[in-house]
Amino acid sequence: MKTPIKLIIFGMMLFILNGCDQSPDKTDDLDNHKKPTTNENKVESNSLNNLYWGDTHLHTDLSMDAGAFGNRIGMDEAYRFALGEEVTSSSGLKAKLSRPLDFLVITDHSDAMGFFPDMMAEKEYVMKYDIVKKWKKMIDEGKGGAAAIDIIKNFSQGTFPFETNDPAMMTPVWNNIVEAAEKYNDPGKFTAFIGYEWTSLIKGNNLHRCVIYRDNGDKTIGHLPFTNEDSSDPEELWKNMAMYEKNTGGQVLAIPHNGNLSNGMMFAETRINGEKITESYAKERIKREPLYEATQIKGDGEAHPFLSPNDEFADFENWDKGNLDMSAVKTNNMLQYEYTRSALKLGLKYKNELNVNPYKFGLIGSTDSHTSLTTADDNNFFGKASNVEPSKDRAYHPFIGSDLGTVYTYETIASGYAAVWAKSNTREDIFDAMVRKETYATTGSRIKLRFFGGWDFTEADMTDNYVQTGYDKGVPMGGDLINGNSKAPSFMIHAMMDPESGSLDRMQVVKGWVNADGSSSEKVYDVAWSGDREVDAQGKVPSVGNSVNLEDGSWSNDIGAIELSKVWSDPDFDASQESFYYVRVIEIPTPRWTLYDKLRYGAELGPEIPLTTTERAYSSPIWYTPN
Repeated sequence: MKTPIKLIIFGMMLFILNGCDQSPDKTDDLDNHKKPTTNENKVESNSLNNLYWGDTHLHTDLSMDAGAFGNRIGMDEAYRFALGEEVTSSSGLKAKLSRPLDFLVITDHSDAMGFFPDMMAEKEYVMKYDIVKKWKKMIDEGKGGAAAIDIIKNFSQGTFPFETNDPAMMTPVWNNIVEAAEKYNDPGKFTAFIGYEWTSLIKGNNLHRCVIYRDNGDKTIGHLPFTNEDSSDPEELWKNMAMYEKNTGGQVLAIPHNGNLSNGMMFAETRINGEKITESYAKERIKREPLYEATQIKGDGEAHPFLSPNDEFADFENWDKGNLDMSAVKTNNMLQYEYTRSALKLGLKYKNELNVNPYKFGLIGSTDSHTSLTTADDNNFFGKASNVEPSKDRAYHPFIGSDLGTVYTYETIASGYAAVWAKSNTREDIFDAMVRKETYATTGSRIKLRFFGGWDFTEADMTDNYVQTGYDKGVPMGGDLINGNSKAPSFMIHAMMDPESGSLDRMQVVKGWVNADGSSSEKVYDVAWSGDREVDAQGKVPSVGNSVNLEDGSWSNDIGAIELSKVWSDPDFDASQESFYYVRVIEIPTPRWTLYDKLRYGAELGPEIPLTTTERAYSSPIWYTPN
């Protein structure tokens, strides 16, 4: 049994509420960061791949919205925090991860990149605009929230006072971003990718992409980020990526933001120009976007109960009220074009029609934190933005809203992380693993998950050498199975709990396929679970229970399993049906960040606010294609 004190200590959340320095710690700059010298030729490589944890979606004070909502710390603190060092947040709280990350992508917004720090420094080129002077005055008078709303409103409505892709503004900022990544990149120990977030916003519908380079600064330094002002059409972004690769010989990929704020546009059946999806479009999309962000702070995007009514675990941290600025409400017909599982099924439909699957993507999670702090642990959650860092009253703070509805801070989720199986901790090997989709998403817990598909796996293969067997006899997550006979594929699955989180409730395989009439179907199989529970008459494994003590935040891992393993074969296999399979691992209930706020600060929370959560992991799929 864990006690609340132990949880706080082993989460290493150092909230200093009295007597702390309320100004961000700026004593260590990039030039003072001492990085050990590493000979890249001596980086050890593992042919069976190591597991690396990271965040591919983090914002610093260089992002306009992050700065507007109070972020006053930059790239240096972001990197040092990811490396496991203690930093001071924008609200003056001390913060530290209990375990460092292995890699990080700082993805500040491309549009108006660096504008906010320049406004705060009263740079001449921005202060010549009366509206910018107004915003600065509002912030100086303590009206930062109102200023933030006005800034973002002007940006989203296209009435910003200057061009947000101005090379004169962007070039020095991009140079600093590249320089920072180069300084912190330490092959074999920590990978700092060069990247940014393309900020496409069409009538309030979020189509953002995180753009990540495989390359070092010598290639990326001269290629400025693509912006929404350049174009809000992802096809134009892909052209820009192709131009970069042609001009430099480098490599770059894009990861779509989870689609639950796109109001059906993320996986729409038409292109931005209104035309139908074509074969060439499908080829370019999956080439440029091999991964999808399945979970993050702004809701979980794996499944939705309207789309998957027979899945009792589909109703998890869904955001389904509207688009990014709540200018349009969500309708049920939009949902199938926003969620991971429905998009994977839609991809099979396109494969039948176009012979190309534009949505044959692997899965990752990331934070989308705008605090410069990559915190995805419930007992160490600093929120989406700096104005909702830990406090007594943050739960009911409006996150987004309009006359059509409001999303409150308590609806944000402490999620997520990207897990990558790569040969070494280098830009090249982690990027290559992303391209081949040997990745998975978690909601913040560091569950260890491996998933192999083949034709001849048996329980006898689940030995100490099962990983070697998996590669020798099959394909890992992200791979393809092709066969011309009627034999059902077999899958070898192993999951191990995060020692700092809950034990494992169950391990499931989610299958999707296309029927002969062109319709799609899905089924969720419980394949392994903790304890001696038996499948009920409806074919369901009963609940594992809930051991969380709401009075002190303790829980017991006795009701779950340390690890689960299974060799499973599809009992409903049809050799003629193209299909995909992915693994979902679910933990036992543990305290949600809202419960920690209630216990630490005495926050008053109504019955509508959940106090427990069930962390989970989603593997990249394995696809079956008839020969």
